[in-house]
Amino acid sequence: GTKEKKDKGPTDIPNEDGRPAWNSKLQYILAQVGFSVGLGNVWRFPYLCQKNGGGAYLVPYFILLLIIGIPLFFLELAVGQKIRRGSIGVWNYVCPRLGGIGVSSLMVCGFVGLYYNVIIGWSIFYFFQSFQYPLPWSECPIRKNETQAIVEPECEKSSATTYFWYRQTLNITSTIADSGGLNWRMTLSLFAAWFIVCLAVIKGIQSSGKVMYFSSLFPYVVLFCFLVRGLLLRGSVDGIAHMFTPKTVWEPQVWREAATQVFFALGLGFGGVIAFSSYNKQDNNCHFDAVLVSVINFITSVLATLVVFAVLGFKANIMNEKCVIENAEKILGYLNSNVLSHDLIPPHVNFSHLTTSDYAEMYGVIKTVKEGSFAQLGLDPCVLEDELNKAVQGTGLAFIAFTEAMTHFPASPFWSVMFFFMLINLGLGSMIGTMEGITAPVLDTFKIRKEIFTVCCCIAAFIFGLLFVQRSGNYFVTMFDDYSAGLPLTIVVILENISVAWIYGTKRFMQDLEDMLGFQPYRFYYIMWKYVSPLCLIILISATIIEMAVSPPGYNAWVQELAAERFQNYPPWAVAMCFALIIVALLPLPMVFIARQFNLISDGSNKLSVSYKKGMMKDMSTLEDQDETRFILSKNPSETPSPMPTHRSYLGPCSTSPLEMTNSTPSSGYGTGYQMTITPESEL
Repeated sequence: GTKEKKDKGPTDIPNEDGRPAWNSKLQYILAQVGFSVGLGNVWRFPYLCQKNGGGAYLVPYFILLLIIGIPLFFLELAVGQKIRRGSIGVWNYVCPRLGGIGVSSLMVCGFVGLYYNVIIGWSIFYFFQSFQYPLPWSECPIRKNETQAIVEPECEKSSATTYFWYRQTLNITSTIADSGGLNWRMTLSLFAAWFIVCLAVIKGIQSSGKVMYFSSLFPYVVLFCFLVRGLLLRGSVDGIAHMFTPKTVWEPQVWREAATQVFFALGLGFGGVIAFSSYNKQDNNCHFDAVLVSVINFITSVLATLVVFAVLGFKANIMNEKCVIENAEKILGYLNSNVLSHDLIPPHVNFSHLTTSDYAEMYGVIKTVKEGSFAQLGLDPCVLEDELNKAVQGTGLAFIAFTEAMTHFPASPFWSVMFFFMLINLGLGSMIGTMEGITAPVLDTFKIRKEIFTVCCCIAAFIFGLLFVQRSGNYFVTMFDDYSAGLPLTIVVILENISVAWIYGTKRFMQDLEDMLGFQPYRFYYIMWKYVSPLCLIILISATIIEMAVSPPGYNAWVQELAAERFQNYPPWAVAMCFALIIVALLPLPMVFIARQFNLISDGSNKLSVSYKKGMMKDMSTLEDQDETRFILSKNPSETPSPMPTHRSYLGPCSTSPLEMTNSTPSSGYGTGYQMTITPESEL
């Protein structure tokens, strides 16, 4: 294998234990940022801001980021980097009985990947629909009968963008029970999404690392363009002022949602973080990475929130003007038919140039004079605040509210193309991390060809994903989003925390970190890992369970006749499905525990090369250390002194040659050279 390595150049050399390595620190940071910054930053965070008190919401969010976000993110990075395995290998090593943590992570990744890619599929569909002027969702379609042309009634009752989303894109059914068959346009979009993801991850980090340069940086370009464009629109300031108007922050609900958001934002518990950091050098400063990625993530959320509020402020103003014009016409009608007398209209009001303040004054006068019969007039107050208070999140924000606002931009197709291209890239970065969370642990455990396994995963996921591209698919996306990740992830993360802090031992872990990083981490982390984070997580789990018990499981169905959303309870089979998702994701935990407890399966440590088991021995003399460095630096592996018996791989999983016992400490700057690979390269 020497020739191959030389051709690749110095950066691509697989690490000493045959594990791929990042080409550069930048590529690694971009991968972590791409994984952590996802669609949630654009459509979940701004919504939570609006719903839970605008700018004041940033306070609980930031506090929780400090006490559970960064410490647990740091913990995952450190563990992955030290043990150099995917999630399953890592948790088997830290605590064999809790080896199920890695399998649960993998299950959650699977569930999330299935529906997350559907959203990328929708974005791809809208992306291609954006290359036309006027945009297809800017106006209601017209039905032509023999005699007259009428506007589509469903569209007239709602709005053009809402109609385009529910009827022309999803062609949605009115209940979850009515599947309606496959929607072929969405099926094609989903196929395209899986095809792109497959290309990006087929060669592991060698291919995805290169994709990440673009997919992690491009969204920032778009966000900045949108921010500038947004701030130049009239009314954008109203939106941003509304965002920074504080409301109450001391309700437990606010904190619960902030905590859940911190989790999802950093991608804790998915195993993607661990997989990415396992390709690092042993002495990489992962504390710096943890803080950097968390801060970038936070800033991105705030930036996206500014963009969203600026655009929604602009939209609210347009809606409000429409409202004023419609109601002014009603008033004119009443004046002409003498329902209202002309004396009620203030003298300075000019109906051809009506301002909102004029309308408000007129509305007030009419309301006081006509108090008895006022309700029959059917006039709207047209208050800007009401328009701004309509909180939208998720697909409703991206595919309805934002899309509608963009139709009023000058050069709307350009902005639309940019926006959906940004969504595709944001989603892709997170999908790559999610796929790593699935492939890395499996490829560590079984020696399969990476390419074959990746392609099989994508094909299988596409087939399972057909559930989400039926006409009722959107309801299933909501179900998976609500149930498959929330609770299982929280439980996975608290078990990760406990297994490192209490079972492996915080002191011992701090010592390992010191050997790895070359400095003692702050005392702050010791307190967080041992006491504060687990406590917060226990409270969060309890709150989540209570919330689930109190609120009836249901979904918002689009009722075609009403052309509006209605909350509906899940039918019994769907409730069963919700709980099945949670149970299936958590099942590996007790199963692995029982199996290990009664020695039904081996403890999995033989899957790790010997150097990890003996990694605790720290009595390596400086002489050996120098020897090792010389050994690694010599260019050609054949020159290296190789005192190791070549038949190592036949000694059986647990036998150890005495030489390897002394000569292997992962704590010395780099790992431990070529002798430590489990099998000679020729056999892989």
